[in-house]
Parts: sequence; C-alpha cells; structure tokens
Amino acid sequence: MNTPKTNPRNDRSRREYLVWLKEAKQRAQATVEQTRHAIDRLEAYTGYKDFGTFNKDQAIAFKQALLSGTVKRTGKPVSLASVHHTLQVIKDFLGWLQGQPNYRRHIKLDDIAYLNLTTGEERQAHTPNPRQYPSLEEYRTAIFAMPSETEPERRDRTLMALLLATGMRDAAVVGLKLRHISIDKGYVFQDPRDIKTKFRKAILTTFFPVGDDVLAIVGDWVAFLTDEKQFGPDDPLFPKTAIAPDDMGSFAPQGLSRTHWADAAPVRKIFKAAFALVGLAYASPHSVRNTLTQLAYHLRLPPEELKAWSQNLGHDSPLTTLNSYGHVTAERQAEIMTGLRNRKPETTAENGVLDEIDKLLRDHRKRQPA
Repeated sequence: MNTPKTNPRNDRSRREYLVWLKEAKQRAQATVEQTRHAIDRLEAYTGYKDFGTFNKDQAIAFKQALLSGTVKRTGKPVSLASVHHTLQVIKDFLGWLQGQPNYRRHIKLDDIAYLNLTTGEERQAHTPNPRQYPSLEEYRTAIFAMPSETEPERRDRTLMALLLATGMRDAAVVGLKLRHISIDKGYVFQDPRDIKTKFRKAILTTFFPVGDDVLAIVGDWVAFLTDEKQFGPDDPLFPKTAIAPDDMGSFAPQGLSRTHWADAAPVRKIFKAAFALVGLAYASPHSVRNTLTQLAYHLRLPPEELKAWSQNLGHDSPLTTLNSYGHVTAERQAEIMTGLRNRKPETTAENGVLDEIDKLLRDHRKRQPA
C-alpha cells in the first residue's frame, strides 16, 4: 500500500496559516516560503498524518531526525542553528494551529514543548560564526583594481563604489533608477515603491565618508548614463548587459540595455570577481555594513553622530547597528580593555556623553515588546 503524498485537511490548514502569516503578521514572501518548506518537512516525516495527531512522540522523533540529518550538497551535518530555526517555525505553526477550533482539543501545548532543544544546544545554535568582512582599505583596493574599459566593467566598478558609499542591501541596489540618486546633494533615496528595502522602509542615505575618489566614480557614471547614453530618470542606474549578435553571428555582450537585473545574483558575482582579482577572500555585498560600522568605531563618533550613522543604514536604533554589524574582535577587545585600564579617570567619557548613551538604552528598552 502506497503512503499518501497529500492530506487535504493538512493542505487547508497550511494554506490558511501561510495566508495569516503574510497578511496578518506582515511576513515577507521569502519567510512564508521558508515556513512552507519547514511544515512540508514535518508532514513528510509523519507520513502525511493529520496535523491534529501531533504528539510528544512525533515531536521527539522529528527533532532527532533533524539533529541527525546532513546537508545534501556537502554531506556535512546540519548545523544546530538550522535545526533550531526549523523547530521554531514548526512550534509557531503548531501553536497557531492549537488555537484553531478544529484542533484545540487535539494538539497539546505540552507536546509542542518537546520540540525544544537542550539548553546547551540552544546556546550553540545562537553562537555566531566569526564574521568575515574587508577593511575599508581592502574594499578600496578591490574597487580601484577593477577594470573599467567597457561599459559593463564601468557599471560593475560603480556598483561596488556605491555600495561602499551607502551600505545598501544588494536586493535594493538592483532596483535603483537614476531619479533615486542625487550627486549634487550626495544621497540615494531608497524608495520602497520601486526598491526592495527591508520591511519596505523608505530610507534616505547620504554618502558615507569613504573617500572623494570613490564618490567620483559614482558621479562619473551618473553623468555618463545621463549625457552620453541619454538615460532618463526612470532608467536603471545599473542596467543589464545587452546581448546581441556579433560580427561572427554569435551572441555576445554589446554594451548596456535599459532593463534592471531580475535579482541580486549578478551583484554577488561582481563582488566575488573583484576580491579574487586582488587575492582577497570573498566578501558578500552585505558585509559592507560591517565595514562601515568599523569605520564608525575608527572615527570615534559621539552619540548624536552615531545615531545619524545608524539611521543612514536604515536602522531605528544605534543598538541595531552595533549588535548586527559592530563585532569587536578578541584582539581589539583586549587592546581596548588594556587601554582603559591604563587610562586616568579624568580622561574617561564626558558625563554628557554617558547621559546620551543611557538615554539611547532607555529608548531601546521602551520599544521592546512586553
């Protein structure tokens, strides 16, 4: 007897949950798809049994199956962070399901709790890997080593320069149009109606102080598109490469088109090639936010300027910037603490600065859910 590959009741429940997740909880489509995949894994593991039959035995067995799993591509064990994420998604789903009239008497909250990892496993799952990101000088070295003879090469180098100057996310930068950037005023407006910003926020990003030579690359590119290519305000800032037949009848790159890239995959390829050219390890486009946060440390910004720096990255609080991108290496930590130990009391931070930091912390706590 063949095991069924679907369960109509489960299908309805999953569909209702995913709609609720997107429309009521305002989750991004990518999050919804990850949730769908996790629920599918649970259903397949139980042989497509009704979700209402969920119990502690299923919870324990499913958890152990995840912990003993391997990554298909590499054959390596699945990370605890991945297991923790999958289990959390399933717990959220079952918790929602338990609140529905048709499941309330069948699913027990105590059984859902059996999906928890041990305290030690939880701690390991939340231990971040050391972040890899280039220094400002390494980033600049990569930019100025890039070729810039052809139009696509100039585009690629400008993209690297603009990301360093703005810290934009790669998914956002591919949607930029010429009207979103002002060289004279020195800013990019990330308009969520056109650009995939996180949480669809409108972000006005003024160029970071990464060097006038970097900003000149961006300015020259905008002038080139506007004056020589006759691009208009609604044309892409970083257009796709045009592909057309060459003299031999073969399809080959032929300058620039007037269409946007479909996604951020080309941006990651550009970064990989740029850093490889100068013998540096690959750094993802997102890592530029770490680079810029380290620059903020180097500049020793007072609280008000740090707040502006954070808002420039699209964050509501400087603590978001510091927690997400402000990692201090162990070596730098030891260097700082040694310096503080040898510092005289009168040279420590001014009381006004401490008051500002205390206010930031209080404001952050007020925004936290009860």
